[in-house]
Amino acid sequence: MHLILMALPLMIASCSDNNLDNPATVPTDIIAPVVNTKADLTLGITTDKAVYKPGETVKFSIDGTLPSSAHVRYRHGAKVIADEPLSATSWTWTPPHDDYTGYLADVYTTADTNQETLYATIGVDVSSDWGRFPRYGFIASYGSNKTSEVIASEMAMLNRCHINGLQFYDWQYKQHWPLGGTPDALLDSYKDIANRDNYTSVVKDYIDQAHSLGMKAMFYDLCFGAFDDAKADGVDDRWYMYTNRNHSEKDCVRLPSGWKSDIYLVDPSNTGWQTYFADRVDDVYKALQFDGFHIDQLGKRNTIYDYYGSQINLPNGYASFVKAMKERQPEKRLVMNAVSNYGADKIVSTGCMDFMYTEMWGSEDKFVDLYNVMKANTRSSGGKLKQVYAAYMNYNHQQPKFNVPGVLLTDAVMFALGASHLELGDDHMLCSEYFPNSDVKMSEDLKKHIVSYYDFLTAYQNLLRDGGTEIVSDLATSKTDVRINSWPPMLGAVTTFSKRVDNKQVVHLLNFRQANSLSWRDIDGTMPEPDAIENLTLRLHAKNVKKLWVASPDYLGGAAQELQYRQEGDDVVFTVPQLKYWTMIVAE
Repeated sequence: MHLILMALPLMIASCSDNNLDNPATVPTDIIAPVVNTKADLTLGITTDKAVYKPGETVKFSIDGTLPSSAHVRYRHGAKVIADEPLSATSWTWTPPHDDYTGYLADVYTTADTNQETLYATIGVDVSSDWGRFPRYGFIASYGSNKTSEVIASEMAMLNRCHINGLQFYDWQYKQHWPLGGTPDALLDSYKDIANRDNYTSVVKDYIDQAHSLGMKAMFYDLCFGAFDDAKADGVDDRWYMYTNRNHSEKDCVRLPSGWKSDIYLVDPSNTGWQTYFADRVDDVYKALQFDGFHIDQLGKRNTIYDYYGSQINLPNGYASFVKAMKERQPEKRLVMNAVSNYGADKIVSTGCMDFMYTEMWGSEDKFVDLYNVMKANTRSSGGKLKQVYAAYMNYNHQQPKFNVPGVLLTDAVMFALGASHLELGDDHMLCSEYFPNSDVKMSEDLKKHIVSYYDFLTAYQNLLRDGGTEIVSDLATSKTDVRINSWPPMLGAVTTFSKRVDNKQVVHLLNFRQANSLSWRDIDGTMPEPDAIENLTLRLHAKNVKKLWVASPDYLGGAAQELQYRQEGDDVVFTVPQLKYWTMIVAE
């Protein structure tokens, strides 16, 4: 048996054990890489922005001592764009003017034995608009402890991970009156919904620093929330949603007793409410330099009615609200949460979204659900919108730190599918739907891996997130202890997810051999670390291969490694140096 690749747009077929019936058909001799490369990733490297517009110059900095004879190399995929000697720890590079392009820069030396040593790698995104390749983060606290120095330190980590947009969660004064004060009389400080102190100067500082790094700043609020004092602020009782036909009980979300108010729900399709709230949004934009509005919802509700007893269609209401916000401020950006993907098709149909944002829960907790949601949203948007997941890891975890294998396997799957993960914030990683919750911490080991994963997502964005046609890969190996199956994932196996992108076959190897669950949540933090597979010899059905290379966020800092291969008829035989969580094979 050898690998067979078939074009199959918008459908992924599952296959069983793909060990060879006759292992001798895959040679067991190791086919060496073109260059023998090792990693000594001891140098910290940063860029001055998270994203660059075409024509902008990238400023790099190295933290550490450069080795003698160091070079810096810039690659798009495996193609070397430029390679030059490096003698200083700060330097600049102006990428080609191509828009929406990812690059990887690596600092290396070459020995007389033709062995390269890599010391640092970093991704670079040249994109004029964040919606093409969204990498979304969040801000969740605005207290007096957030000095400019503290903010700069937090933003440095987000910048290092190339986060190009931030959701300002619970920054607002009230759900129905988000601005603290009025544009002409801003409050210096005010209580948020949880009665935390928010400082207007801190909100402004976060926005300014985000903009200096090329990031978008999006203010968060519900599309239909009102506090118990909303009537005094001009919210009409006839605008609400009710749980009965005689408007005697407003639909409501009960919050802890020490919080500022419960949240009463307004009909998002009510034109009176839309006008009122658009006025409040105007005030926000007059006072603060937000780039747009991150609109939240609460998922599917029980049967609800308007003031006059008519049943409300919430998805249609969401679409109506979105259009009203866009009509009032057409130059501002919009993103709307689809909780469990509820109402997503209607949200997409507005044509107003920068990308699709889905909050995933227990009803869609399998790795295959990530694919199904993304597939549905891609279809609804005609392939135009990218996918971002709000997906909370280790939700029931009682330990002080995140479980590294669970986080990395989930990110590997999301990124390989072509999506990104809302998980990184001002000073912590998300562990729950209440974004200020920082009970679970990132270990230093996880931080190091996360940087590598976001470098990889950025550097190879054109292969990961820029279209292509899904194909089925039936991959063959002579290793009797390695089982390979095509998507969807299977416990105990290496799962492949494949696409054809332009003239390239892109095959992702995702390691589920030691996985104990097919749920992305790793809800109790028990996902075990996978054993790395070294020197995995494979056979791939691929005609007329001109170049074959691999890259992994788990290996060599994500740097592309060109491989030697043997063409045998319509197949190529080659050896992948390592597979830990995720390795990408590219046959050109």
